[in-house]
Amino acid sequence: MQEAELVTPGEVLGRAAELKAGKGAYVAPHNKTIYASLTGLRRIIPPPTDSADQRPTVEVTGHKAHGPVPEPGSVVIARITKVMARTASADIMCVGPKSVRENFTGIIRQQDVRATEIDKVDMHLSFHPGDMVRAVVVSIMLEVSLLLFVCVK
Repeated sequence: MQEAELVTPGEVLGRAAELKAGKGAYVAPHNKTIYASLTGLRRIIPPPTDSADQRPTVEVTGHKAHGPVPEPGSVVIARITKVMARTASADIMCVGPKSVRENFTGIIRQQDVRATEIDKVDMHLSFHPGDMVRAVVVSIMLEVSLLLFVCVK
């Protein structure tokens, strides 16, 4: 194992062609780059000798106790806080089965509410402040600390 290096969310950890994303890391589908999803120590773990995939795993281990962190593909439970014409804002309460300790805000876009007749979606009829939704994280916009997610049944 290699010496640990301190990283913060959004830092590039490597390329998916050369490394596998482990805990605290995710692969951005648009550029196949691996990013840190939390602040902590970056470690490269060699693959098991009997593994078919011989790429090392990069992971980030939090330097302090922290709760789960949403990343693309995570299923979240969120409470709607504000509804606008084309978006709804929500506070994320749980990532998978675990409640979050930090504040994460998400945005549900009109075009992500359903697959067909997107232009007919009325956000004010679909959501109300206080509604609880189950959603999948689509992407993370680190510069504004917002998550985009799609509601799921």
